[in-house]
Amino acid sequence: MAKKDTTFFCQSCGNESGKWLGQCPGCREWNTFIEEKIVKAKSGSGRGSIAAVSGAAYVNTKPTALSEVTLGDEERLKTGINELDRVLGGGIVPGSLILVGGDPGIGKSTLILQLLASLAAKGMQALYLTGEECVRQIRIRANRLKIRDEAIFLSTENCVEAMIDLASSMRPALLAVDSIQTMYAPDLESSPGSLAQIRECAARLGALAKTIHLPVILVGHVTKDGALAGPRLLEHMVDTVVSLEGDRRQMFRLLRVLKNRFGPTQELVVFQMTHAGVEVVEDPSTYFLGARDPALSGTAVVMAMDGQRPFAVEVQALVSRSFLAIPRRTALGFDVNRLHLLLAVLEKRGRLNFSQADIYAKIGGGLRLDDPGMDLGIVASVLSSFYDIPLPERSVFWGEVDLNGQVRPVQAQQIRAGQAGRLGYSPVLCPPALPPDGKHKGIATIIDLQRQLFSKQKKGPAGET
Repeated sequence: MAKKDTTFFCQSCGNESGKWLGQCPGCREWNTFIEEKIVKAKSGSGRGSIAAVSGAAYVNTKPTALSEVTLGDEERLKTGINELDRVLGGGIVPGSLILVGGDPGIGKSTLILQLLASLAAKGMQALYLTGEECVRQIRIRANRLKIRDEAIFLSTENCVEAMIDLASSMRPALLAVDSIQTMYAPDLESSPGSLAQIRECAARLGALAKTIHLPVILVGHVTKDGALAGPRLLEHMVDTVVSLEGDRRQMFRLLRVLKNRFGPTQELVVFQMTHAGVEVVEDPSTYFLGARDPALSGTAVVMAMDGQRPFAVEVQALVSRSFLAIPRRTALGFDVNRLHLLLAVLEKRGRLNFSQADIYAKIGGGLRLDDPGMDLGIVASVLSSFYDIPLPERSVFWGEVDLNGQVRPVQAQQIRAGQAGRLGYSPVLCPPALPPDGKHKGIATIIDLQRQLFSKQKKGPAGET
């Protein structure tokens, strides 16, 4: 019987199977298996040529005592963008492999081109290899960004071996590859973008980075769900994973560090997209509030945390009478299941009736957050719209609401309180973990919240009795 020369790979996690499966046993996703040819690497593949590159080889087969390991000059590469250096832990580590993901058109190529221009302004050479655009298209973007620097070198190269030879001979300060899905190793029989090609090209570029201490930035595509495309193994192969998020219809972009072997994770940088490129929002603490009118009901300011950075966001809610058999429940900017949970707690513990009310809730500014500390602000905005009574003008909220209606402390309580005090918010309605004073009002349960803000109110949806 002839030996089968194909196998099946999961596009979501890279799991391998000898036959097609409807559901992946690894990631439990449906209809993600695709058939590919079994990789047959030819003898003398590019890995040997990487190890032969002049410079210190990173491969060490002989065990070495930790005390005998010598460190050279490990000074990080400063990008010139202070906020980006901060979230990376002080700059880019030489020899590191950085994966940058984001939706199409979100600004990945623009940000990388500005990063290369910042390095070139310091007199460093930067190499930009792209398989998705021609050099003329990149020049058009550079002209729009007013970037004209001879220290930035461009090449439309797809072959990873030619890319390695070019980078090895040139030795730039930084190599950017846009994108990893367009690269291919010529000794593999699979097509560019396949799981085998992505894994192999990333491995060879990682070996190049470690061998000659060259920092490499890989641009990666994302799936329709927002996850990085390609095998999950790709995220494990790189040193740092950075995600550029945001709504293309909005002006802001959020850069999150999801993984970092050389610095903190879950850090955040807020950018603003302009005609001249992306600009850092130096103080995003009130950036997402916009032109807020505190005299309106159904709006609450929440001191949210994303990573280690606090900023004030507006939570909006609309409770209106429903004429549908099943009332609507809609949430934008956070999980709708959280809204369902909080409404159930309000009905059970607060003895409210939402069975005849449509309820819509959103985070202002197009922001999306997953902070448990938003619970109390969501509850306050729903109650404000339900009773049709605005909240105190300078009030701010945070706290997690459990299924018993109790308000629990959340992370970074002191950081949130310090930021609220710096911005002049009062009263501060939060869990009773903070010392009580004239500004902080400890809220133990949602009943306390009702009693303090909406006492003697018996109105129904949209202010109806």
